Amino acid sequence: MYEIVIESGGFCWKAVVYDTPTGRLIYNSLPISSTVNRWGDEVYFSIPVSAEIEPEGRDLLKEGELGYWPDGNAFCIFFGPTPISAEGEIRAASAVNIFGKIEGDLKNLKKLTDGMKIEVKRA
Repeated sequence: MYEIVIESGGFCWKAVVYDTPTGRLIYNSLPISSTVNRWGDEVYFSIPVSAEIEPEGRDLLKEGELGYWPDGNAFCIFFGPTPISAEGEIRAASAVNIFGKIEGDLKNLKKLTDGMKIEVKRA
């Protein structure tokens, strides 16, 4: 596993990146600077990584999981329901590669809005 830091809006989150094909691609591309997009309680942003969906890819997520969305070359942070979630679930628009997890409090993710600068770097 690798450690990263995600920063936006004056907030900072520590996360781990798993030793998976997508995790290694993303970690090796750091640092990344992009712009926040929100989709319900999901933050996502474009990154300079291209990967196919992995066999373990899925569209049902757990709070705090980091996913790579191949359809949009996007880094996704899941922290609550999205517009297509059924009650009690966190659902991505389509399958993502799970490549990591935020460690600690997620509540400040709700304060991020479209257009904010976001940075991801090695810890």
